[in-house]
Amino acid sequence: MKYNKGFTLIELMIVVAIIGIVVMISAGFFGDNVRATNRTEARAALTQTAGSLEKCRSLYGSYNNANCPVLATLPLDTENNYYRISGVIAGATFTLTATPIAGQAQASDGDCTTLTLTNTGVKGATGGDTGECW
Repeated sequence: MKYNKGFTLIELMIVVAIIGIVVMISAGFFGDNVRATNRTEARAALTQTAGSLEKCRSLYGSYNNANCPVLATLPLDTENNYYRISGVIAGATFTLTATPIAGQAQASDGDCTTLTLTNTGVKGATGGDTGECW
């Protein structure tokens, strides 16, 4: 008797189905990791803007002095346009907020919808899992 060597169609379909399931599971984890990595851009921009505001307070005595150059740049978009940084700035206080820009990759980040930073260094966030935002 002569036997045919090779795979049957059913065996190939089972392998393709298993690969598809593995890809679907890993794609979810990959997307979450990309969003978490992109949050770094918001944290860096908030910290940099806060530093600029502290410099203004040091030089001019208040965060909202007309000579403070950072005030002219707010609101500003982060480097890759994932977030928009805005602020509520008074003489002795400020609160900066990073909000995902609609239509960009971070707009679907339900864990950390917005990130905030105050003049006292208090870091905050809104969303489903704010403990992982900062």
